[in-house]
Amino acid sequence: MIGIRKVAPAILLFFLFGWAAVPASSQATSSPASSSDAVRYTVSLRGTTSHLVQVEMQLGSGTGNREVQLPVWNALYQVRDFSQYVNWVRAKNSSGQSLSVRKLDKNTWRVAGAEQGAVIEYEIFADSPGPFGAQLNQHHAFFNLAEVLMYSVGAKSSPANVSFIDVPQGWHVATPLAASSATDFTAPNYDRLVDSPVEFGTFQESDFDEGGAHYRVAVDADAADYNMPNIVNTLPRIVAAATRWMADRPFETYLFIYHFPRGPAGGGMEHAYSTAIDLGADRLASHPSALANVTSHEFFHLWNVKRIRPQSLEPVDYTKENYTRALWFNEGVTSTAAMYIRFRAGLINEERCLNELATQIQELDRRPAHLTQSAEESSLDAWLEGNDYYRAPERSISYYNKGFLLGVMLDLAIRDASHGGASLREVFQWLNQNYAKQGRFFPDSEGIREAAEAVSHSNLRPFFEKYVSGTEEIPWDDFLKTVGLHLTRHVVTLAEPGFTSAHHFGAPPSVLTVLPESEAQRAGLAPGDIVVEINGHTAPPDLHEAIALMRPGETIHLVVRRGSNQRKLQWRLGQKEEVEFELKDVDNITPQQKARRAAWLRGEAEGDVHP
Repeated sequence: MIGIRKVAPAILLFFLFGWAAVPASSQATSSPASSSDAVRYTVSLRGTTSHLVQVEMQLGSGTGNREVQLPVWNALYQVRDFSQYVNWVRAKNSSGQSLSVRKLDKNTWRVAGAEQGAVIEYEIFADSPGPFGAQLNQHHAFFNLAEVLMYSVGAKSSPANVSFIDVPQGWHVATPLAASSATDFTAPNYDRLVDSPVEFGTFQESDFDEGGAHYRVAVDADAADYNMPNIVNTLPRIVAAATRWMADRPFETYLFIYHFPRGPAGGGMEHAYSTAIDLGADRLASHPSALANVTSHEFFHLWNVKRIRPQSLEPVDYTKENYTRALWFNEGVTSTAAMYIRFRAGLINEERCLNELATQIQELDRRPAHLTQSAEESSLDAWLEGNDYYRAPERSISYYNKGFLLGVMLDLAIRDASHGGASLREVFQWLNQNYAKQGRFFPDSEGIREAAEAVSHSNLRPFFEKYVSGTEEIPWDDFLKTVGLHLTRHVVTLAEPGFTSAHHFGAPPSVLTVLPESEAQRAGLAPGDIVVEINGHTAPPDLHEAIALMRPGETIHLVVRRGSNQRKLQWRLGQKEEVEFELKDVDNITPQQKARRAAWLRGEAEGDVHP
């Protein structure tokens, strides 16, 4: 490998003593926070059996009254009110004398008498598993730090130091934070601090170098449930394809944190210098490609969302919803880019790409709400996704789903307008150059249109008005014919389970509706039931995928939970007819269409000689 990063002597000591995954710095600009206005945190991991985290927050001298807040949201676009887990808050001065603490609202506390500084102490319960949570138990600790660390109001830009104490014997740490010792870390401000997940435990670790960067991999799972060499052989292909596609690598080190639990799991959370990904052990075993799918998506987020970022999300306001119309692009078109990256990495072929595209079109078509909710409206309504009814097909579409499709169609529109001279890649590179690298944020959908028109030298306003802010049906064949494809439909007979379900990120699927007089209803299934298992296996988030593999007349076995009660249900599946979509070559496909398809699947302009 070329350009192997030199390991600092201090870091070498941590490896000698068994401390792993501690980078010398997050980035060249991330110097240790040593100024007097630094906020200093001490986090105790003593409470592994009770899930209780003890936090001490030290503020320097300043005004007499200080207000501190705990974010109401982080990781997910949902107000989750982390203050619900705070047991108590108290404060003292540097001499140890108690200071007055008054609660102002659900997530804000005012400390009086803090002219010479203050030490704020509090206890918070942490047992939310997954990449969007914070958890401390006897097995490990994983923190999205915004869920456990308060900030001083008006001082989020201050440098931050965080030290972890009472670390259980044998545990080591993985985090992208800059390290000053084995358990002491620094960040230039609160936003960077809480954008850096922390994993403590006895996880397994590996690393590799690619393209001048050092990558670290931490896996917390039973050794029987994964193959580290397979993971480490796959990741270099993804990161190489992505960094070359973007012609950019805005980091020296990057950290992958993986959890493969036996039970409900799923989802990934992007960060500027790392990602945390949960994938159920059953899912990993039955669908090995799922790891590359979610990894390519989360890795590409280091550009799209973390650096190529809409102005509507800046600055981050941790006290309320942060609305944006651009999630269709930030999330959905990230999936488009991830498909191209996996193709370029040799992890999927043309047939797989076309099948994925047809499946996504079918998913959108089967949601009646695609005629009433636009991609921009879906982005704004992301904050409703925690509600079961909102996720019903009649109520909403997914900005992931339609965003993916808009990414593909916008790519084809740009190619057509530029006669093959530009593509979606040029849009991302233009946004990266003109916004991210200039420290600027793009103005939601208007900024994306600006970039697309700049690289295609054409007017794309009608595209955005019809399909992004509007709800017009997308004429698939009009776009796909340029790459020699057309969409076919045929009726198929499928198993009818008698109910519909929805899932929310890594949570188990929940039952939305049950058909009246169906076998499912007679078996005792009811709306609101949580599906824990299907046919002896952990229920996947996309339950309909598992049911789609069954045949009419087969017996389905579910384990469902209602409140604190868990029951086993079974019944024979009925049958239903549905329209299935497939992409096929047009008649008399031309060499030009074939050439454009080849360039399209590689995510590059025609005639592009980039690797």
